[in-house]
Amino acid sequence: MVFRTLLRLTGNREHLDDLAQEVFLRLYRALPSFRGDALITTYLYRIAVNVAQGEWKRRRRDRDTHVSLSDDVSGWQDRLPHPDRNAEEQLEEHEFQQAVEEQLQRLSHIERTILVLYHQEERTYEQIAYALGMPIGTIRTHLHRGRKKLREALQQRQTNCQSQERRATCTTNR
Repeated sequence: MVFRTLLRLTGNREHLDDLAQEVFLRLYRALPSFRGDALITTYLYRIAVNVAQGEWKRRRRDRDTHVSLSDDVSGWQDRLPHPDRNAEEQLEEHEFQQAVEEQLQRLSHIERTILVLYHQEERTYEQIAYALGMPIGTIRTHLHRGRKKLREALQQRQTNCQSQERRATCTTNR
């Protein structure tokens, strides 16, 4: 859960182990002051978001905000052959997943965080609001805006791909 969340929020695997270690270290140090007002997982998500925000700030300072398109964002499960789909369908799905991940990284930090927590981590509005310290209405607004931006970017990409004559130009012009 922590690794997946940090990977989705930061967009690369470079310091993932160190960031996850930092999350668990902070959780360990904070457990004595944990009041139990919320689920421990909500508390853990808040810590993970804080660590990811620290990583974003560190990257900004280092001027290393670019995500390499050559980073392997899929796990070993995606490399196994699937009996229901052929290679072309698998390739199209993988390219779409990469496009979603790329567009997700282009969203603002807060929109990305809320989209990841809601859609990929399946947190409720209440859990996200508590974890981020924001009103539920603000969470819904950022979720709506993030979805809209993501949808528009993916539709624009699809339009560009359909207007290209060769498939190769579509996969390289993300």
